[in-house]
Amino acid sequence: MIRPFLPWPDRRLQTAAAPVEAITDEIRAIWADMVETMDAMPGYGLAGPQIGVMLRLAVVDCSEKRGQAVLLANPEILHASVQPREHEEASPNLPGFSAVISRPRAVTVRYLNAAGELEERDFVNLWATSVQHQIDHVNGRMFFDNLSPLKRKMLLSKAQKKGRRG
Repeated sequence: MIRPFLPWPDRRLQTAAAPVEAITDEIRAIWADMVETMDAMPGYGLAGPQIGVMLRLAVVDCSEKRGQAVLLANPEILHASVQPREHEEASPNLPGFSAVISRPRAVTVRYLNAAGELEERDFVNLWATSVQHQIDHVNGRMFFDNLSPLKRKMLLSKAQKKGRRG
């Protein structure tokens, strides 16, 4: 099922999500909806809070053919490379706006997988960017929170003006 996105500035988008206690059939169903929603965007990842699910859940799929989604619960970055990578990021929660964000080029992430096992995985390039973007969402942050205060203010000011115009 494709789920609707919370529109910015919904407070839930600025709230850290709750940890997932166990991988259940309900969690797997939410992940399935998240993958379907992500593929319909189209996008490279999706986090629970973006669709109003206030759990530390994320899905990431940067494969060329799709169908390679990594399902993550309680993702946390264990290690990040020093080498940065810039990428233009956006969010369906604030459609029509994007910004170039610099993030570590590679990260090691620990998370609960679909089998309920703790897994550590290395992500590089676009995969690393997307997984970091989703971890920001489960921590109550949006892509523009990584901008300088001035650039962030400019982007949000434009978004508010657009919102008033409808």
